[in-house]
Amino acid sequence: MKRLLPLLLLGLLSHATAEEAKPSANELFKHGVDLFFAAKPKESVAAFDQLIALAPESKPQLWQRGLSLYYAGDFKGGREQFEVHQTVNGNDVENAAWHFLCIAKGEGVEAARKVFIPIEGDSRIPMKQVHELFAGKGSEEAVLQAAEEGEGERLRNHRCYAHLYLGLYFEAIGEDKKAKDHMLKAAKDYSMDHYMGRVAQVHVKLRGWE
Repeated sequence: MKRLLPLLLLGLLSHATAEEAKPSANELFKHGVDLFFAAKPKESVAAFDQLIALAPESKPQLWQRGLSLYYAGDFKGGREQFEVHQTVNGNDVENAAWHFLCIAKGEGVEAARKVFIPIEGDSRIPMKQVHELFAGKGSEEAVLQAAEEGEGERLRNHRCYAHLYLGLYFEAIGEDKKAKDHMLKAAKDYSMDHYMGRVAQVHVKLRGWE
């Protein structure tokens, strides 16, 4: 995902007294992220929900909460979170993909394809091919081929993203062996330390694939 920290979280508790000792919006955000990376998605959702209770206007920015909801098994809640995020981040293939994943898990792949979010303008590699795959118009091979661009860390990052979304896609359509093979590559062979790279690591831990 391209948006990282909701800017409006800063300074929301400037009026609180020292005696109250309530966590700040930023502290709640960090707590939610840390709990997710610790493979505790339900607890992560609870922290993000505390944040929303404190700062309701932050909710559209919190795609991180959507990931936590997905792994917590709240696919309806995840779908709603990605739909509201779409209103502030309209050209992100990853948002469309996670929206698809929530619906596919909750209602089936065909239902997910019927409301698949069209995206234009996401030039990141290999997002165009990932979008086509989820739409039922692309292929595994096209995603992998597109990812073979660049060298060094750039190439490693492209491969990480390719295998992450291939793993997620194949899990959604019930091809568990392919899902596991791809996700292990994203989490281990081409591991990255950014948010989505760590999503792959959380995924394999939660599935017991380590």
